[in-house]
Amino acid sequence: MTGATGAQTPVRLLQLLSLLQTPREWPGGELAERLGVSRRTVRRDVDRLRELGYPVRATQGALGGYRLVAGKAMPPLVLDDEEAVAIAVGLRAGAGHAVEGVEEASVRALAKLEQVLPARLRHRVTALQIATMPLVSGDGASIAPETLTVMATAAAGQERLRFCYRTGDGTESRRLTEPYRLVSTGRRWYLVAYDMDREDWRTFRVDRVAEPFSTGARFTPRELPKGDAAEFIRQSVYRGQESYALDVTFEAPAEFVASRLPSSLGGVEPLGDGTCRLRAESTDSIEWLAVRLAVADCDFTAHGPPELITCLRDMGARLARATRPARA
Repeated sequence: MTGATGAQTPVRLLQLLSLLQTPREWPGGELAERLGVSRRTVRRDVDRLRELGYPVRATQGALGGYRLVAGKAMPPLVLDDEEAVAIAVGLRAGAGHAVEGVEEASVRALAKLEQVLPARLRHRVTALQIATMPLVSGDGASIAPETLTVMATAAAGQERLRFCYRTGDGTESRRLTEPYRLVSTGRRWYLVAYDMDREDWRTFRVDRVAEPFSTGARFTPRELPKGDAAEFIRQSVYRGQESYALDVTFEAPAEFVASRLPSSLGGVEPLGDGTCRLRAESTDSIEWLAVRLAVADCDFTAHGPPELITCLRDMGARLARATRPARA
């Protein structure tokens, strides 16, 4: 086998890079067989990848081979069809629900990936998304992933965005905005944008947005009046809402409890004896807070606020009644 009978060099380099990005060491003979070239051609191709900045390490001996190692900068990622589809489906499934831990970076990654997916792969992603149903907690509203990616792309490209919007009382309107940032609060997504018609900054719940599309008209970003987008959301969305000072002790290590609670409640404080304590301010409903504490899967004691203690007591009594044998 020779390089002349294999794939053309640029295509072969991408194939080689795709193989090397799998976390394993590849023997030269196996790479040569996969690519349909000689071992000498593999060595030359590896040298070309190194010249392009890819840190490929070679080991000698009968068990030696090639491995891509960590470098100072991340080189372009090469995915085959199945890998690209799997990543896109995973990102869409996570982005479609305000899952705890899913940040704006995930939406940006999804927007970039879907922008370069060939039509045939985009069709496979859509088909898989339609054919599957995720099991979600129900804490947040469901959002079409396309809505998030359109908004993220418009914000990143500094292009004006149009969409239909429904307010809390059901009023519908058309909005023309200069999108600034998408913000995830754990249960919901919000868009921070400058409303062109109202000539002021606004926050929009993304689950109330319909038919978003980028107009293609570019704009120069304005300066946000209140710090960063997260702080703007905090002040505008939670302004005037009743907040509660939580004080709860858990009979479990801090690491375990932190993994069972939403990060929006803040960190937990280790007490040194296998227990921990949570002190936090929250604008969530007392009922929702009581449920989240109840599913933490460990014993706990609520010290405050009084509304939470009452809610937990009533919930416990209700659950106890639900387990009584049915009357004959």
